[in-house]
Amino acid sequence: MAQNHQEPIKSEDLSKILEPLIRRVVREELTRIYQRQSNIFSLDPGMPIYKDMQELKNKKAKDKIKLHTHEEVWCE
Repeated sequence: MAQNHQEPIKSEDLSKILEPLIRRVVREELTRIYQRQSNIFSLDPGMPIYKDMQELKNKKAKDKIKLHTHEEVWCE
């Protein structure tokens, strides 16, 4: 019986693969939220993205994270 052996992916390579995908999904989700309520942009505390943003805010306050500019993130 033939076995398919795959080498483990390096975290750097995984990051290079996932980062564009994650950015696209987040951008699409934010666009969808904005389209539903174009007059107000807010995140409900029950939303998973709200919790993620809180976590990022806390890490930034502790200097454990570097946030990128809009231009860096969206390559504009």
